[in-house]
Amino acid sequence: MNKVVAHFQDGHMVKGTTNDFLPNRETFHVLAAELPAGSKPAEVKMSELKAVFFVKDLAGNPQHPKRNEFEPGRPVPGRKIRITFKDGEVLVGTTQGYQSGRPGFFVVPADPQSNNERCFVVAASTSDVSLL
Repeated sequence: MNKVVAHFQDGHMVKGTTNDFLPNRETFHVLAAELPAGSKPAEVKMSELKAVFFVKDLAGNPQHPKRNEFEPGRPVPGRKIRITFKDGEVLVGTTQGYQSGRPGFFVVPADPQSNNERCFVVAASTSDVSLL
């Protein structure tokens, strides 16, 4: 099971777990964390999403300041990338799978202390993607 926070284009989000996320599928399922055991997972449509954040902890750490900077001297795997979403949020990290024209791609955040382990960015929700 993967812990995820699904951010939708309309601004709402769902925190929970998934075991059937595949980047090339149109849907996957999330069992929302606030639901009781035995509940049915909700179907999530990729076309409605901004991004899916694969997280260390569903509660996160609200005290951790968001950083879009790489640690000096620390080697980074993949290509450095800056994503600007249509809602104005900016995400900086690395990618090994970005190609213009694809429906989405994975990014590992620049901040190793972030609660986000990786993020699947839905390309249609971005206003700018720049390789750094």
